[in-house]
Amino acid sequence: MSVSPVATLASVPRRVSILGSTGSIGCNTLDLIGRHRDAYDVVALTAQSNVKALADQAREFDAELAVIGDETCLSDLRDALAGTDIECAAGRSALEDAGARPADWVMAAIVGTAGLAPTLAAVRQGAHVALANKECLVSAGNIFLAEVAASGATLLPADSEHNAIFQVLDPSKFENVDKIILTASGGPFLETSLEDMRKATPTQAVAHPQWSMGAKISVDSATLMNKGLELIEAHYLFPVGREKLDVVIHPQSIIHSMVAYNDGSVLAQLGSPDMRTPISYTLAWPKRMETPADRLNLAKIGQLTFKNPDLERFPALGLAAEALRLDNGSATVMNAANEIAVAAFLAERIGFLDISALAADVMEDFAAREGGASFTTLDDVLDLDNLGRQKAQEWVQNRAS
Repeated sequence: MSVSPVATLASVPRRVSILGSTGSIGCNTLDLIGRHRDAYDVVALTAQSNVKALADQAREFDAELAVIGDETCLSDLRDALAGTDIECAAGRSALEDAGARPADWVMAAIVGTAGLAPTLAAVRQGAHVALANKECLVSAGNIFLAEVAASGATLLPADSEHNAIFQVLDPSKFENVDKIILTASGGPFLETSLEDMRKATPTQAVAHPQWSMGAKISVDSATLMNKGLELIEAHYLFPVGREKLDVVIHPQSIIHSMVAYNDGSVLAQLGSPDMRTPISYTLAWPKRMETPADRLNLAKIGQLTFKNPDLERFPALGLAAEALRLDNGSATVMNAANEIAVAAFLAERIGFLDISALAADVMEDFAAREGGASFTTLDDVLDLDNLGRQKAQEWVQNRAS
């Protein structure tokens, strides 16, 4: 039997957990693990409500623990895993327990603030944490990084853009960085007029031209809020200064990000738009592993194009940049409001352009009423998150009435 080259990283398989295993990131991670079964032992898998997918994954990969976030689904999960030795659990505390279960490597892919506590639990055990959850840094950046430093955990960016920077940025030479440039595809509405965007449907918004992603992140990509959140994340992951962070539109999604140095050099990471490439880099780190991602044929691609983002048609990017500049809790409130707005849009309660308008109004209201806020604990972050959600829900209700 051939042995995966990844297995040479250690004398025994690496113990891995996936928080959010039934989503796009989780499924891609398990696809890679399935191709290198001798190199990994699956410890814990979690999902919010998809019992069948979670049970199928737990059986296939012989997980030790399967956790469903929705407590009403626990009985169904136990029935689905009857006859196995797989432990079943449900609820918020069980999700945290999954993150704390001893593992060498943890994929943090639970969407939204629900992923904060489980990811912090993984960090506190000192694991290698592949970070795909945005809220950990967008909503709780300083708190999260302090926990990473205290525990000795290793943070591995899993998003394609941050992973690209991670691959080409020498951390010992931050002082030589002129600029970090995040690329954005521009989403499905890159060349769409404001009038047509006003009439855009959820089906149109989730039809990303390059990437296959979940509905929420697809809508965020369509508004460019996703790139704004990534800008905030980059500030915490790569502390070169806010003024050195930039975004450029690159519709082909071949260059995933770039680092410009003070000698005029620009280093970039290129690859086909397949999330298994950045995930694999975190999974095998500090080595690399083979993936089934399409190999680039630059001659066939022929042309790579770039343009500056249009902040009039995509104001969400500017909102995120302003939240980062303010550094007063606005990013937490904005992110929470955006989650509510995207959900309302997908439910056809508000229009596409309302998403950014809602986030802007909630941010403005927060600044006027609260004047910003300082926070030092996870509870503080959750309080701000709840405030943003409450104001956003009121906005949606007022629009619908």
